[in-house]
Amino acid sequence: MTRIKRGYIARRRRTKIRLFASSFRGAHSRLTRTITQQKIRALVSAHRDRDKQKRNFRRLWITRINAVIRERGVSYNYSKFIHDLYKRQLLLNRKILAQIAISNIDCLYMISTEIRKEVDCKEYTRII
Repeated sequence: MTRIKRGYIARRRRTKIRLFASSFRGAHSRLTRTITQQKIRALVSAHRDRDKQKRNFRRLWITRINAVIRERGVSYNYSKFIHDLYKRQLLLNRKILAQIAISNIDCLYMISTEIRKEVDCKEYTRII
């Protein structure tokens, strides 16, 4: 009986996986079974950490905005500022507000004082 030569499909699949794991250390880049395990683990970590990165950036932006706003106003903080923004129907997201807080602090102070004036005026007229 003649020798049957195996196909190239399995070899191509393995080389594709090896290319993914070429930067891993030790057996994680050499042995096929550990390469597949590490590939699954890496993709799971990447998927999980994309969401975590979004959360961390949002926390950073909120912290920056809060720090700048609390410098000027004694009893004014981030939550009141965002509440007044929504009352005024100004749709500025936290990323833009954080960039303004870093680059141009006076502009953020001006925005917050204008919002506070209008909200205070509306509440004052509602009381009367």
